[in-house]
Amino acid sequence: MVIQFVVSLVATLSFAVLFCAPKPELFFCGLTGAIGWIVYLICLNFNDSITIANLTATLALTVISRMIASLRKNPVTLYLISGIFPLVPGAGIYYTSYYFIMNEMAEFSRYGMQTVKVAGAIVLGIIFGFALPQGWFNALGKRRR
Repeated sequence: MVIQFVVSLVATLSFAVLFCAPKPELFFCGLTGAIGWIVYLICLNFNDSITIANLTATLALTVISRMIASLRKNPVTLYLISGIFPLVPGAGIYYTSYYFIMNEMAEFSRYGMQTVKVAGAIVLGIIFGFALPQGWFNALGKRRR
């Protein structure tokens, strides 16, 4: 699990570099993605549902991103967009397209529905994370002074 933490941190950090995140924030961008990925893996160990694991990991990622943004006095999107990278269902999108092109409709439907569920779970995780009161996170920024 340590190796996956480091790999997801480096991958997310690389994604942040690609999107021109400020240099002092690169580590924190990578950290959010790594934490999100570890929460995802832990959830998969307790539950077989990829959708629930993505929902939980995205919720945790959103809360962590809001906390870091408050502490570092930066926009949440700086950390959230970078951090969501490991959770995006890229392989699901690829296989959905592949099976559609190969005219294997049963597999296309299976992968397509799983990908839509994961994408929906990511959206809901972000919505639930932003539903928490901003005052909780502002208090973190005030304590730091």
